[in-house]
Amino acid sequence: MAAQMVAHHSRAPTKCISSSPAFSAAVEECSSAVPVGAFHTAQGMRSTDLALESNPSDHPRASTIFLSKSQTDVREKRKSNHINHVSPGQLTKKYSSCSTIFIDDSTVSQPNLRSTIKCVTLAIYYHIKNRHFLFQREEVPNDYGKHDPDHKHIYRFVRTLFSAAQLTAECAIVTLVYLERLLTYAEIDICPSNWKRIVLGAILLASKVWDDQAVWNVDYCQILKDITVEDMNEMERHFLELLQFNINVPASVYAKYYFDLRSLADDNNLNFLLEPLSKERAQKLEAISRLCEDKYKDLSKAAMRRSFSADNLVGIRRSNAILS
Repeated sequence: MAAQMVAHHSRAPTKCISSSPAFSAAVEECSSAVPVGAFHTAQGMRSTDLALESNPSDHPRASTIFLSKSQTDVREKRKSNHINHVSPGQLTKKYSSCSTIFIDDSTVSQPNLRSTIKCVTLAIYYHIKNRHFLFQREEVPNDYGKHDPDHKHIYRFVRTLFSAAQLTAECAIVTLVYLERLLTYAEIDICPSNWKRIVLGAILLASKVWDDQAVWNVDYCQILKDITVEDMNEMERHFLELLQFNINVPASVYAKYYFDLRSLADDNNLNFLLEPLSKERAQKLEAISRLCEDKYKDLSKAAMRRSFSADNLVGIRRSNAILS
């Protein structure tokens, strides 16, 4: 897949990244800091394995970066609410009862688009807000790092791209995975001067990997107006190089990011839209659960055929769920 993306490119990636001082300086550090052949030693291989295990975009047990960066602000908000005697949650939050069940329409396989984009952009906001301030080799503007974009600004930018390109909520989650993978692999920070290009590169790559009908680079140029196809091609190629062409997203990593985004939403009172469980929705959920149960039964029967003997003819009994 990655080879197909870059097969039609021929020039070296120099133009697009040059407009972003933080990105280009970080790229130079990545290309010059590691000597040739360093990772061929046993010690280098061990350190690489440890780095992969601690990288949340590759390893399902590693904690996501955005969730850890948000904890400082969450603790400050809770402390402020406690001092000022402010309720941490919404007073109008709906709770299920014996007569009514409130449920949102977001699942790990079919997330809600609007809520997912809000959570992903909030994660990007915390990445920018709680970044590490490092010295750069090149000159930067005097106001560099002083004007962080707010959550609404990031949300409008991402929402515009997703609406115009008709991208899915799953693509937004994969975008966040690629973004954190880039920050980890390239050892750079996302900041006010480069966040749009980093987010755009992650969206561009995620849309081509995830969606069957990917959006062409020229389509993004028509959406943004102030970027050329050559810029998009070079940015895509450079993004892939910094990712070391690792575009694989395991299901366990995807699920971890989904549930961590829900935790982030809960910590910041971004509640998913809850609606009463209707009869039609209950029937739909029952049909989905029956389909999953049938698949599980087929798999379990296939696994037990080899282990059952003539003395063990009693199968596993399962209770049927009742939806009224």
